[in-house]
Amino acid sequence: MPPESSEPARTSGASYAAAGVDIEAGDRAVDLMKEWVKKATRPEVVGGLGGFAGLFDASALKRYERPLLASATDGVGTKVDIARKMGVYDTIGHDLVGMVVDDLVVCGAEPLFMTDYICVGKVYPERVAAIVKGIAEGCVLAGCALVGGETAEHPGLLGVDEFDVAGAGTGVVEADQVLGADRIRSGDAVIAMASSGLHSNGYSLVRHVLFDRAGLALDREIPEFGRTLGEELLEPTKIYSLDCLALTRTAPVHAFSHITGGGLANNLARVIPDGLHATVDRSTWTPGAVFDLVGSAGAVERLELEKTLNMGVGMIAVVPQESVDVALTTLADRGLDAWVSGEIVERGDHAEAVTLTGDYAG
Repeated sequence: MPPESSEPARTSGASYAAAGVDIEAGDRAVDLMKEWVKKATRPEVVGGLGGFAGLFDASALKRYERPLLASATDGVGTKVDIARKMGVYDTIGHDLVGMVVDDLVVCGAEPLFMTDYICVGKVYPERVAAIVKGIAEGCVLAGCALVGGETAEHPGLLGVDEFDVAGAGTGVVEADQVLGADRIRSGDAVIAMASSGLHSNGYSLVRHVLFDRAGLALDREIPEFGRTLGEELLEPTKIYSLDCLALTRTAPVHAFSHITGGGLANNLARVIPDGLHATVDRSTWTPGAVFDLVGSAGAVERLELEKTLNMGVGMIAVVPQESVDVALTTLADRGLDAWVSGEIVERGDHAEAVTLTGDYAG
């Protein structure tokens, strides 16, 4: 019997690539995304893609008397699963930007710049570049710059085709121009701005209803949509920031409310002060066909739909009654469908800050 060897067994050395992380693929993704990031810029951006941090020239804020920086962060939620299954990656970035910048503009802040974080199970350079393309295009629509980001490969934690996205944004507003509950007065009008569809909220309910319960396929043609179910579900989130900022320049806006998770009533309630109440009349608009489909396919009660989905309203503006005409004209000139949906009244016996009344039109 041969003597035991004191030498350790020789095996091939471990490597990052063997563990599932492809640095070269990451570098290729960066090269592919550069042309898109260049388009999402502002004069205040210093330097370009490739540094460890994005630089923004804050001297531009000297024109403010007392500049307040506003920050927001968000993701897209399970809508990314629709993008993955559809193999369409260049629209999900619009959703990410919309969810972030339209939170910023609620207080009256102008979005200045964003950063993104993309987490993938495996880096496919063209796929990552397509996601960044959508983010950059969204930033252009929002009037802000994309100053940096991170792509992380997480083998073993995510499947090779799985991914998630998140982003953070910074904006600025003059201290004495901050919008919110303290400006709202009894008699103000509630102006609703149309959504582009589901936006990026409630997709866990939507996916459960349409796929698990109704058994619908993404390539199913839906006559009411005039396109496939998947195409409707991937409709990008409307980005309202430049529309809202334009409105503040033409009318004395008192508050905005971004209608995201929680629905219209819960989000509008966040800007209604103690002692006042908002009544919103459902009969002033007709929710899009996608909301009807979700409701009917899953036998979802109206209250559940309204606290989960935007039901056709993506942003609310609260303005003085005498400014309604100019506000609606401003939004119409920008191609945005908007209408008076309610008013602000004294709280009285109302237990809640917001009440939805009537039935939807149509």
